[in-house]
Amino acid sequence: MKIERIVQESPTIKRFRFIPTEDELLPAFTGGAHLKTFLQADDELFERDYSLISDPRNRQFYEIAISKDSNSRGGSKYWHEQIVEGDELEISFPRNYFTLNVHAKHHVFYASGIGITPFLSMLQDNQFNQTMELHYAARTPEECAFYEVLKDKYSDIITFHFSRVTEPNRLSYEHMKTNRIGSHVYFCGPVSMVEEFQDAAFSYGYPEHAIHFELFSNGLDNSNLKAFTVSLTESGKEIQVSDKESLLDVLLREGINAPYACKIGGCGSCEVEVLNGEVEHRDHFLSEDNKQERKTILTCCSRAKEENLTIKL
Repeated sequence: MKIERIVQESPTIKRFRFIPTEDELLPAFTGGAHLKTFLQADDELFERDYSLISDPRNRQFYEIAISKDSNSRGGSKYWHEQIVEGDELEISFPRNYFTLNVHAKHHVFYASGIGITPFLSMLQDNQFNQTMELHYAARTPEECAFYEVLKDKYSDIITFHFSRVTEPNRLSYEHMKTNRIGSHVYFCGPVSMVEEFQDAAFSYGYPEHAIHFELFSNGLDNSNLKAFTVSLTESGKEIQVSDKESLLDVLLREGINAPYACKIGGCGSCEVEVLNGEVEHRDHFLSEDNKQERKTILTCCSRAKEENLTIKL
């Protein structure tokens, strides 16, 4: 793909448009989908997932939006400071773990900051003519990415929640109390916000199938991790996982064909069966009941409670 256009949407967010390097239509996708980008910078490969924000019906180009993270591990900083129009890169096919539920009577989106991105394609992909509403939190209108477009195009279904203005209108999970029966709720933003809204939705009686979320980071504290050993029954290997890396990182480095997608414990793609040992679950995908009942591990973030673990891989 080639970077055709770069637009500064807010002081910290840029929009990037890709077009194919050959004259062909791009694969179709649905609202809420994301793709993986691959950027080679000297000796380092930046492999990152970003939500597609363009119209799913338009197969001429893809668009993503990236926030420059002050705690960046290099990816967002490289996108903002090094990438220019005309650069080329490789991308994956679109994937979607954050889809619009076709059985919902009403969709209610709750976004904070860069968490607006998956909802931009969802708003354009209402193929079942279901009703929608969006609640979008930012500090000020000036720092609110896509403010003018959303205000002009979706003024009848969007409520902005600004926290640093003369009369603040902060986003609160209590809004979910008044959603009509049959509503599905969708959350995207910082981990703390998503967890807070998710817990509130359960406490208000929303069924699990009506609660949807997507994360851009796992928000985990990795400062006191312990090393452990993993035995692989399918390949017959035994690997060592240090306190500085994930089980998935080691599996991939060892050439094991391990499944994965988001790498932050939000999608469940890397889940594998555990045959022996206890798991320290650190993901946001499995419910508490799942963690108790299923003998599995999400290799991208969860770890062994003790020194040894045996998995079917």
